[in-house]
Amino acid sequence: QVQLVESGGGLVQPGGSLRLSCAASGTISSIVGTGWYRQVPGKQRELVASVGRSSRENYADSVKGRFTITRDNAEKTVHLQMNNLKPEDTAIYYCNAATTRGIVYWGQGTQVTVSS
Repeated sequence: QVQLVESGGGLVQPGGSLRLSCAASGTISSIVGTGWYRQVPGKQRELVASVGRSSRENYADSVKGRFTITRDNAEKTVHLQMNNLKPEDTAIYYCNAATTRGIVYWGQGTQVTVSS
């Protein structure tokens, strides 16, 4: 079992920055990849950024150059640094983790609102 808890969401003006964090607990050794997804009402959840065991990063085209995903193995935390935020980045952001057994775990989500 893996438990994920997100934090760091909030309200920010366009052009501002936020840093999301995802703290993992449980069977951490089974995790092969972690990622951040986002969802707005009426739309499917979409991948924002992910990082695998090899530390290879993957980003959605819409966030490349603005968002950075980092993994702190010592703190068992994955961060998403979001810069130059735009109103279209407004969504609920979810952390997920995939395990060696093919099970995917999700956090409860954190709201990010970009508005002036």
